[in-house]
Amino acid sequence: MKINVVLVEPEIPQNTGNIARTCACTTIKLHLVKPLGFSINEKEVRRAGLDYWDNIDLEVHESTRDFFNKYSIQKNNMFLVTTKAPNKYTDIDYSKYDEIFLLFGKETKGLPEDLLKENLNKCIRIPMTNTMRSLNLSNAVSIVVYETLRQVEFNDLKDTSEYLLN
Repeated sequence: MKINVVLVEPEIPQNTGNIARTCACTTIKLHLVKPLGFSINEKEVRRAGLDYWDNIDLEVHESTRDFFNKYSIQKNNMFLVTTKAPNKYTDIDYSKYDEIFLLFGKETKGLPEDLLKENLNKCIRIPMTNTMRSLNLSNAVSIVVYETLRQVEFNDLKDTSEYLLN
């Protein structure tokens, strides 16, 4: 299965760097949708992603409109990750798809409300207490990505357990 992580207007360079590192380590394509709250050349982004940037399959989109002109929510099996969803991220059987897109909104506002309302059946959430606003973006991406990978037996990612035994 091919997995795509889409960050719509990310604002914090360290989050994007951490997410880029997760994508590099799991062979997941990363999409960045402008405007970005930083330059991807900034040292904070590079530092968080360490030396993994050369291993990232990265696609940058000039705007949300440009992204959705190229990729369709329904045709491309997109799931919109939000705190405002009836479905948990674990309710989805990702293994039945050849390719999926996991969309995450900006740190301060999430995804646009109208987009969520129009696609409520494609919205997923990570359960958490209702007294908190949200999880950190890079943590949320990791949680959903690894559940997706678990369902497809980790897409044949290398098993490093043998190294721990020697």
